[in-house]
Amino acid sequence: MNALVKEEPVEGYVFKRVERPKPTGKEALIRIEFSSICGSDLNLYAWNETATKIASLPFIPGHESVGIVEEVGPDVDPSSIQVGDRVAVENHFFCGDCFQCRESRRDLRHICQRMSQYGHGKGTTHGGMCEFSIVPAQYLYKLKTSLEPRLACLLEPFGVAQHAVEEVEVAGDSLLVLGAGAIGLFIVAVAKAYGATKVISVDIEDRKLEVAKQMGADVVVNARTDDVLQRVLEETGGDGAGCVIEASGAPSMTNTCFEKVRKGGRIVILGIPKGPIHIENPLPDFLFKSLTVKTIHGRKIFHTWEESERLLFEKRVNVDAVISHEFAFADFEEAFAALRSGKALKILLHP
Repeated sequence: MNALVKEEPVEGYVFKRVERPKPTGKEALIRIEFSSICGSDLNLYAWNETATKIASLPFIPGHESVGIVEEVGPDVDPSSIQVGDRVAVENHFFCGDCFQCRESRRDLRHICQRMSQYGHGKGTTHGGMCEFSIVPAQYLYKLKTSLEPRLACLLEPFGVAQHAVEEVEVAGDSLLVLGAGAIGLFIVAVAKAYGATKVISVDIEDRKLEVAKQMGADVVVNARTDDVLQRVLEETGGDGAGCVIEASGAPSMTNTCFEKVRKGGRIVILGIPKGPIHIENPLPDFLFKSLTVKTIHGRKIFHTWEESERLLFEKRVNVDAVISHEFAFADFEEAFAALRSGKALKILLHP
């Protein structure tokens, strides 16, 4: 079969023929329909310092994937997964035995202490940027609707947005979204679907802010040319946003998000930090505000998946404007060049 492979600690991937794997035990063989490129895949492609912390060689990249079950191992429970099922991959491979996995009051498997990770070489060499992939059946989400595969492929990143919006509790409140990449744009749309009264989207590219408007943003602010704090205060009657979701990872946004939230407000940070996080004015902007601050990593298993599928299938959220390109796996160089250029949002790859 054809696959993208990362074998050496150098920039790029190799597109090559590899042996088609066969499932054993509780594994399933998935015929991949689509895999989308995540921002973190740029780090893996470049093999930079971040990549050395989140991945291990060798591996097949791709962790936002959907496909059809082609074959199952002899120990797979037929009541859970069967040949012919359309499935998406939960790439946080939980161990089932650590404190987080055993915690009964909350489902914390998505932040398992000993987590392996699909598409990163962590506990498995398999990933979704290939024709056929091996995934243990317990990490497969079986779709409950006829959601088309190009949208089902996005359940993994869309789920991060859904999880963040659910945690920050936006219904009846204002929301400031910092960053208008794919996740930030998904957040805008989910927030409106969940009843946010005013959504303010901030980025440094007008092109992305135009898409934010299409996704439902009530106000867009270019941080290069506008005073973000002043605009937020103007739009919220001088109070600050009731909720803030930091989805950029930019130090200038992360470190100043606390000044933009009102007293008693709620902040969720999910952008991958590109530098140390600190609070510019800790007393007035943090301690005296009595804030609720959370971080997000991944999706609740499988609550997030079910809710995300529902939002997309019922067309409460339309993500078409975020899908900017589609390429064959063989054209991966062109796909990654498009993403690095800043001209792309969400790119889908297919065999």
